[in-house]
Amino acid sequence: MSNPRNGDTKPPCLPRNGLVKIPTQPNGLGSASITKGTPAVKNRLCQPSSVPAILSPALAHRSDLPIPSLASPLSLAALASVSSPPGASLVGLNTSEGSEQPSPERLPGSPSERQLAVDEKILNRLFWYFSACEKCVLAQVCKAWRRVLYQPKFWVGLTPVLHTKELYNVLPGGEKEFVSLQGFAVRGFEGFCLVGVSDLDICEFIDNYPLSKKGVKSMSLKRSTITDAGLEVMLEQMQGVVRLELSGCNDFTEAGLWSSLNARITALSVSDCINVADDAIAAISQLLPNLTELNLQAYHVTDTALAYFTAKQGYTTHTLRLNSCWEITNHGVVNMVHSLPNLSVLSLSGCSKVTDDGVELVAENLRKLRSLDLSWCPRITDMALEYIACDLHKLEELVLDRCVRITDTGLSYLSTMSSLRSLYLRWCCQVQDFGLKHLLSMGSLRLLSLAGCPLLTTTGLSGLVQLQELEELELTNCPGATPELFKYFSQHLPCCMVIE
Repeated sequence: MSNPRNGDTKPPCLPRNGLVKIPTQPNGLGSASITKGTPAVKNRLCQPSSVPAILSPALAHRSDLPIPSLASPLSLAALASVSSPPGASLVGLNTSEGSEQPSPERLPGSPSERQLAVDEKILNRLFWYFSACEKCVLAQVCKAWRRVLYQPKFWVGLTPVLHTKELYNVLPGGEKEFVSLQGFAVRGFEGFCLVGVSDLDICEFIDNYPLSKKGVKSMSLKRSTITDAGLEVMLEQMQGVVRLELSGCNDFTEAGLWSSLNARITALSVSDCINVADDAIAAISQLLPNLTELNLQAYHVTDTALAYFTAKQGYTTHTLRLNSCWEITNHGVVNMVHSLPNLSVLSLSGCSKVTDDGVELVAENLRKLRSLDLSWCPRITDMALEYIACDLHKLEELVLDRCVRITDTGLSYLSTMSSLRSLYLRWCCQVQDFGLKHLLSMGSLRLLSLAGCPLLTTTGLSGLVQLQELEELELTNCPGATPELFKYFSQHLPCCMVIE
């Protein structure tokens, strides 16, 4: 999706359950990446959080009943003394909607306990405290629980991820039958991510998912063999799609984009598709007048393409991410800032030919920017940070990962930015303790990443306790981050999540 960031650790999360949280930033098109920032968000999804001890007046006086915890997916089933069926699918594809489940009358315990276990008013409040993975398991406990859990409100913001092998059941005769997607339709899913699918698989999906024609708003195709014809059929048949992601799809061409893109699409993400070059940007600019967000990772896009955007797109487009567009230079930046003057989110991550002069153009012309990503831009120096600090007064997030020429002087410029809330300095190998002292005056900072900064010492890092409003601090692979330092932070920054 983007350049690797060695500062990111990947903590063990819940097992793959066919559900991926749609991120609100930086990429809202259903990618598996939760956030561009630290792993803290991932940690929050994985860490258990206790359910309130008092959930309703009925439960408040039942001290004999166990209070479930997110640490155990089956703990809620203890209320009904029923465990999940062995080997139950978390994806929901291999679980028959008509499979036998205990009815409330068959649950063990006294009548009052059974009634409590299936009280819909209580369950409607209680199930909010469980993750998507746990909800998939709990929906298999009994029909009453499934009826409550299959309400669309419990699945908002989640996208099922379906691999091609999961789309078919093998019949006794060896023939394949497309699986039932009725369970997804009941839950009202408006977005899907299909992995490894072909044109035929997409047609089968359209025919078998009841909401495909109008109800699906977002489609993501990853590592798939979709061709120009398949792309055209999909966007023609699925009239509700307004957000489209194509990642690792190497069989469609720029001609396919010209023939299939529709003006209703407002968000488009294209990455690792080898046939995408300048003509693809021409198709996007001409056919998508209502585009608000474009995420592009294309190695063959040049400066010329960034001049194709129309005047209307200059007004509507607020998010542009150009990741690893190696051919783009400062001349392309000139075209971009004049074509898209209303950007609030810009990423030039991995655009290795962009220099300080390009950043100066951005700072002078894109005054509405709230998020700027310059990671993996090796030509960026302290001078670029001076331009940013002087002109981008609304900037809230700045990513400088692997900008190896940045020094303590650059951080002194950033210290004047009163609006900056998130600062990423992963693997900035010249940043030292003296530079950290400049950051101590930044009371607005809520997130700071110093992962992989080799010159920071324990003494320098300990001074960060002055940032009392800090909520997340990433110190992965920092030689100066010792166990004693983490203990010190736990005492003096009790409200801050420190990533070791």
